[in-house]
Amino acid sequence: MTDRELLELIAAKVGELTKNMSEVKSRLTSIENIVTRIENGHGKKLQALFDGYKQHTDQLERIEKEVSKHDEFILRRIK
Repeated sequence: MTDRELLELIAAKVGELTKNMSEVKSRLTSIENIVTRIENGHGKKLQALFDGYKQHTDQLERIEKEVSKHDEFILRRIK
């Protein structure tokens, strides 16, 4: 194998690597976009869950206050 043939082979391999790298970059960009959409979707879903949790806690606190009022009334009636 002559120097010229070896140089042409190296140039061809570098060209293939460059092409493959471009494909990898485009696929990586696509994956990044998909991950961003998933993160946004999950963020909204988690926020909805936390809002529901907060509402549930508030409702339980209101119920607890009402029950404690009735407890006091019942205890006074028993005595």
